[in-house]
Amino acid sequence: MNAPEKIEVGLSPLTEDQRYVGQSMVRPNARRLVEGRGAYVDDISLPRMAHVVYWRSPVAHARIVSINRDYASMMPGVLAVVDGKEIAQICKPWVAVLAHLPGMKSAPQYPLAIDRACWQGEPVVAIVAETRTQAEDALQYLQVEWEQLTPVVDMETALDPATPVIHPDLGDNLCFTRKLDTGGVDEAFARADVVAETTFHFGRHTGVTLESRCQLADWNPGEGRLTVYHSQQAPHMMQDLYARQFDLPESSVRVVCKDVGGSFGIKVHAYPDDFATVALSIMLKRPVKFVADRLESFTSDIHAREHRIHGRIAATRDGDILAFEMDDLTGIGPYSMFPRTSAIEGNQVVNLVGGPYRHKHYRAQLNVVFQNKTPTCQYRGVGHPIACAVTEGLVDMAAQKLGMDPLEFRKRNVIPDDAYPCSGAAGIKLEVLSHEQCLRKLEVLMDYPGLRAEQAALREKGIYRGIGLATVIELTNPSAAFYGVGGARISAQDGATIRLEPSGAITVLSGVGEQGQGTEGIFAQIAADAVGVDMSQVRITTGDTDVTPYGGGTWASRGAGIGGEAVLQAGLALRKNILTVAAAILNRESETLVLRRGEIVDAVSHELLLPLHELGRIAYFRPDTLPVGFTPELMVTRHYAQRDYPFIFTNGVQASYVEVDTETGFVKLLKHWVVEDCGRVLNPMLVDEQMRGAIVQGIGGALYEECLYDANGLMQNGSMADYLVPMSAEMPDIEVAHVQTPTASSLLGAKGAGEAGTAGAPAAVVNAINDALAPLNATVFSQPVTPEKILRALGKVRD
Repeated sequence: MNAPEKIEVGLSPLTEDQRYVGQSMVRPNARRLVEGRGAYVDDISLPRMAHVVYWRSPVAHARIVSINRDYASMMPGVLAVVDGKEIAQICKPWVAVLAHLPGMKSAPQYPLAIDRACWQGEPVVAIVAETRTQAEDALQYLQVEWEQLTPVVDMETALDPATPVIHPDLGDNLCFTRKLDTGGVDEAFARADVVAETTFHFGRHTGVTLESRCQLADWNPGEGRLTVYHSQQAPHMMQDLYARQFDLPESSVRVVCKDVGGSFGIKVHAYPDDFATVALSIMLKRPVKFVADRLESFTSDIHAREHRIHGRIAATRDGDILAFEMDDLTGIGPYSMFPRTSAIEGNQVVNLVGGPYRHKHYRAQLNVVFQNKTPTCQYRGVGHPIACAVTEGLVDMAAQKLGMDPLEFRKRNVIPDDAYPCSGAAGIKLEVLSHEQCLRKLEVLMDYPGLRAEQAALREKGIYRGIGLATVIELTNPSAAFYGVGGARISAQDGATIRLEPSGAITVLSGVGEQGQGTEGIFAQIAADAVGVDMSQVRITTGDTDVTPYGGGTWASRGAGIGGEAVLQAGLALRKNILTVAAAILNRESETLVLRRGEIVDAVSHELLLPLHELGRIAYFRPDTLPVGFTPELMVTRHYAQRDYPFIFTNGVQASYVEVDTETGFVKLLKHWVVEDCGRVLNPMLVDEQMRGAIVQGIGGALYEECLYDANGLMQNGSMADYLVPMSAEMPDIEVAHVQTPTASSLLGAKGAGEAGTAGAPAAVVNAINDALAPLNATVFSQPVTPEKILRALGKVRD
């Protein structure tokens, strides 16, 4: 692995003595975690704590005939065996739709299925016992009789008249449909010199977090207060949902997210068993813990990315892209996921196809359909990997038909760096991007001419290597346009509180949590520079709705850009207040003072006047020595919401170099490059970590990961023995470089970086595979690209 790239300064400093922002700093919490001092949900034990396990439907679609709990109830340690009707008495059902997705529909959903189970893995019965082992043992004695119903499995036939309707009250299996047409598309294709088209298939897959989904619900009847310890990305969102679904005052609900062992979007949703576990704690008046095991996670965690897209591109013989057109069909399971809904991914695909390019004409059709499979929803990238793979696959096909080099074709067609702000063909508003600069930098970084020469020489020897490119746009720092305008109570703003301690240290409280992405590190860097103290003097607290300012949490690459801006503004405000206190103590004007590295110094001579710990001592313990009527304000809260654009887009370019064994169909990943522009780079090492991790996750979907179902809607590979994930031995060296074009929507200038790697990697890898296969007149546009699919494309394996 290469060392983090040294970032050129170039940008205006945030403060006069900026020491940390822009530097590769080690995460402050790293040592605690590697020494085994992390505090995860399963580490927490409360008095009288019980454990719950769920009987989940073993089939894709069934009517529940009867539930005999007699034998299970008699097992040692069992406290309760509860069905859906009992839970429904204290928890309201929900319908997951958004008002700004017109016509969207979904059926009411309950914490535990009532009368009918609609996917393999849907929770039906809860067994609560003194220990997890006792609950698991009792589960074997539960007797559930069901009548199997015809499942809707194939999304291609979900809307056929002969296909059963999963929820008859909805009328059909269509959740959401959308059409977008800029006009002029047919004319553009009619006058095009080159038209390329193909069908893309994307296999559904899931997040496989190191820590599974888990929670510990503790209802205190004496206080009428609910505390939920959660492995979650959005604690305030869950606080709101628990309050509304259980008719509790919001102030009576506390959600605590300590350390979280990975999320990737899997833990940003509200699951049926989340509500069931809380309901059980209320019913039993004692703490109840749920920890999903790895097997049930495969059918209860959300899936994502099951799409079939037919796309085409029109271009002139000179190499100008005229238009894109695409038709997207996606299957989402039997319900839309609460509260973010399962139509967002498809909607994002519509918005993002063709995004980096300067064509004017675009037409898209989206159908989101119900099926009897595990529900799908937002997972790292949320539509970006699909839209990018479609766009970049079509771009490569057009370049090949024209006989143009794919890099030169992209250089000719990306939106020029000096054209911003502007809007893409789909209507997305783009503030400032840098694709031209990124492409130039990538060409040098990977030695593109030399690599092409090497590829040509090896082809003469029968070695098939390919180079794949992908230009990327990624929406980050979302405004209320993402969810709020649709009626979802998901905060688009975030807040930060910073307090000066008597010792001269500072404490930062933020609503954006730590999920392994380095949030605590960058917040410490920002706060240290903003206030003017050593980074070692900064303590970060996140993930507790009782103490942190209200905020949206961590999703859509918003932590640095929105949460970080709130920290910066709070830090600058606290610095100003500290100088006001210092001026009162020293009997000087605040303008003559500077707070520098934990000391109040003279602004001109830099003479030490007052250490910060002495200021803290006076302010907190000897306020009697301060001027009459003066009160130190040494705790500051600031909030920030990005309102200039619906989203702040980041951008970049990726390249993949692969070798395909045409006898076995195996793909060897040789090298991967990325040039990323995420605005101001706050910590190059953390950004590089995020990019590499996201690229590996993207490679997983491109080559390995897929949730395989049979014709009856049963998952066939729901275990780590059968579900392939990328391993370190297969991964290439990933070289990361940066361009910095800060957003003007904030003082910090940071955009997000958490999902761009996942967005571009599949497109780059698949394009590289097809480039390797080009001399053999074979292509593969079905992900994951398995050896079998490659051999089929080569005609070496037949049905």
